[in-house]
Amino acid sequence: MDEPQKNSNTFICPSTRKFYQESRANKNHSLGDFIHGYIYGRWLYTYIGVGKGRHPLTKILKPLFRFITFLFPEPKVEAHNPSAGNRTKITFADGYHGKVVPLDKASKLVTINKPINMPDLEQVIPYKRARDIILENPNHLAVLKCPCRAAQEKPCQPVDVCLVIGEPFTSFIVEHHPDKARRITQQEAVEIMKAEELRGHVHHAFFKDAMLDRFYSICNCCSCCCGAINAHRNGTPMLASSGYVSEVDHDLCIGCGICSGFCQFDAIKMVDGLANVDFEKCMGCGVCATKCEQDAMQFRLEPAKGEPLDICALQGESE
Repeated sequence: MDEPQKNSNTFICPSTRKFYQESRANKNHSLGDFIHGYIYGRWLYTYIGVGKGRHPLTKILKPLFRFITFLFPEPKVEAHNPSAGNRTKITFADGYHGKVVPLDKASKLVTINKPINMPDLEQVIPYKRARDIILENPNHLAVLKCPCRAAQEKPCQPVDVCLVIGEPFTSFIVEHHPDKARRITQQEAVEIMKAEELRGHVHHAFFKDAMLDRFYSICNCCSCCCGAINAHRNGTPMLASSGYVSEVDHDLCIGCGICSGFCQFDAIKMVDGLANVDFEKCMGCGVCATKCEQDAMQFRLEPAKGEPLDICALQGESE
């Protein structure tokens, strides 16, 4: 692993300076956002552990986070629904959320070889904040030990499955967590996602307000460890559908139940000996279709679920 670059005149990492500079250049990013982002990235494992309620300091740090939020309140934004009034408050999910991405689309996100500048993807990322894909040095990638799995007593293995993408995020994570993160190639990133899909895990492209209001990572998630999946299932809508949905061909289904066992969103139930998909719960990850040996699970585009995060299509490029 490359040693972090050091400046003999300062103790501040180069990536911290870069992160600060980009934060101040972003007119929608406040000083509070920068402080929040620094805390999140610098003490990531504590942050996620507290968020999941599994860190010993949870009772102390949760009130502290609320106090910081009080000092630096979330901005108000124009409402998309005129009947809701002139302005509407941003919720937690608006500032920190993931988009379910099938493997083929996720692979494109980690094999981009040119800078990307795609702001305000409202139709794809249906939240009021953190919906930009602005990738500087998109081939700069790192794999990180999953903070959600690290917070579990008996986590799913392996734990090094979270991907960080682009700058200044990759350098920030590698410089501040050299014992938990390492730089990887684009092919290594694809292989990590393929291996996680074989385990039945879901790819989420994550966006966060404190991370410059944009896309910065792909997590490979399981319902037993993932804080986002559990929060979503408990009523905090911090995950957006892929834009696809699964359907069952009951003429081919043999009722083996394998698809139901692998579904991370509890969207497939066995009814009268056959698999049935709950349309509302299905997030379109496609894991069930990859596991069905009978080809009974059909995976189709569903406009009612939103637009897919297909980086080539969004740029008007062919596959």
